[in-house]
Amino acid sequence: MFGKPTADDEESRSPSSLKAADVRTDTTPVPASSHGALLSSQPADGAGRGRYGSISHGDGNGDNDLVTAAEERDLKRGLAERHLSMIGIAGAIGTGLFLGLGGAVQTGGPLGALLGYATVGLVVCAVQFALGEVCALMPVTGSFVRHSEFLVDPAWGFAVGWNLVYGNLLSIPSEITAICVLFEFWTKLNPSVWIITFIILTVAVGMCFVQVFGEVEFFFALLKILLVVFLVILGLVIDLGGVPGTPALYFKYWSKPGPFVEYLASGHWGKFLGYWSVMTSAVFSFAGVESIAMAGAETRNPRKAIPAACKNVFIRIVLFYMLAILIVGMLVASDDPRLEGGGDSVTQSPFVIAAQAAHLPAVPSVVNAVLISSAWSSSNQALLSGTRVLYALALKKQAPAVFLRTTSWGVPYACVALFSVFMLLSFMSLSSGALAAFYWLISLTAAGVLVSWIAILVNHIRLRMALRAQGIPATRLPWHNAWTLYASWWALGMCVVILLTAGFKVFTKGNWSAEAFVSSYLDIPLVAAAFLIWKFVKKTKVVKLSEIPLRAALEQAEQKDVHDEEDAS
Repeated sequence: MFGKPTADDEESRSPSSLKAADVRTDTTPVPASSHGALLSSQPADGAGRGRYGSISHGDGNGDNDLVTAAEERDLKRGLAERHLSMIGIAGAIGTGLFLGLGGAVQTGGPLGALLGYATVGLVVCAVQFALGEVCALMPVTGSFVRHSEFLVDPAWGFAVGWNLVYGNLLSIPSEITAICVLFEFWTKLNPSVWIITFIILTVAVGMCFVQVFGEVEFFFALLKILLVVFLVILGLVIDLGGVPGTPALYFKYWSKPGPFVEYLASGHWGKFLGYWSVMTSAVFSFAGVESIAMAGAETRNPRKAIPAACKNVFIRIVLFYMLAILIVGMLVASDDPRLEGGGDSVTQSPFVIAAQAAHLPAVPSVVNAVLISSAWSSSNQALLSGTRVLYALALKKQAPAVFLRTTSWGVPYACVALFSVFMLLSFMSLSSGALAAFYWLISLTAAGVLVSWIAILVNHIRLRMALRAQGIPATRLPWHNAWTLYASWWALGMCVVILLTAGFKVFTKGNWSAEAFVSSYLDIPLVAAAFLIWKFVKKTKVVKLSEIPLRAALEQAEQKDVHDEEDAS
């Protein structure tokens, strides 16, 4: 696709097609301090080594390696566990929490919204633990995109990777556009001023050493956490009648209009549809938690930092969302007309509605300020995630080689340059017609988060199946839990069902919308087309379970722990 294939390309169509000449057959281990290659094969029973026995080979140029010499050499380790935890929190706590919860209560009722978010929270738990297990074994830049190539099929990695790149390319200008809308709450200054300002700021952070990005996201995540804690406490005070002149509410709105809302139908079926609608929208509120492992090669001691971050992020995010949705259901009635409007402005925030009813005029400005920081934080995270995935695709010759170029401090500047060009799409918001077209393009990526979660879960299931096929106990993994395989199967089923039913409203009488149908389902054939095109062009094959190089990966993980500890110190 990006040039005439060479003989080496033909040999590298899948991880199981490595040339025999590239296999090490001696028994001398590679020193733990080596950055250029991973531990190669040792004489054993041969299980788990396929036809080549190693996840690194040859000259280490990165054509077939999992952890390549290029990323070890060109990328710099600047992220610590605290950065990863906060990056995940910063990505998941955004406008969906501060503005979107009102819509959830309006659609499903206070209890329906709580159950919907709780269900998706369990799916997020399975996704995070699955991601942590695989990343602890294979901490690479590009995370689950690269895992897909070695555990499933190179064509699957290509499809998932480009789907992520496309989504992030459009996500950044959409966040910058959202910032312009939020500033209108305070001032009518020409939006182009804010567009130029935040494009410059985003590019500046993207071009800095990755540790600078980590510190910026750490600050914004801390800001979001403090706001959530403040709003939860404020909500409790208002609900319990702690504000002078404001009566106590308690669970008033759970009795009338009731804990559930009948959505699109009457009776129990309507209440179930309300719950299900909340669940499908909750998926997109949690989007971003999977990005914490994208910069595996830029993380200190990644085999310990990434799993720990996955666990911490899940606990904190689910706790924040559960508390927030519970409080919102106590503060605002599901039939409150002020929730109308789709949550496009800070005035639709249920916390702001409750604060205004309690005559607390400063709260809207505080929430708006944090919303602006949240939107910019999300654009920074999309830039990190998108550029690292694009770099990872280039490593495997699934993107032009120009995107392998990095600065001396380890930033893939060619990738940042491409994303910077797409940031100019923000100026489409200055024209009403162009803005409509822009949001239509963004809507095409709406299902991308579910595709990413499905990829993570499939990777984990394939890893566990390969362990069983090769007679390797799961206890040898750097990080594992006994229940995660069952959780991954359940979560995979849930993700597939949610993906297929995300646009169910358009199939009900009188609710057909071509735009809604496209935004809900077009991503599915796009990913399928990318998969089939790469599979046809490169003639890739599904990797056999017996040929996934797990023993080499496990040996490398065991011997690299010492080196990672040195990096972290």
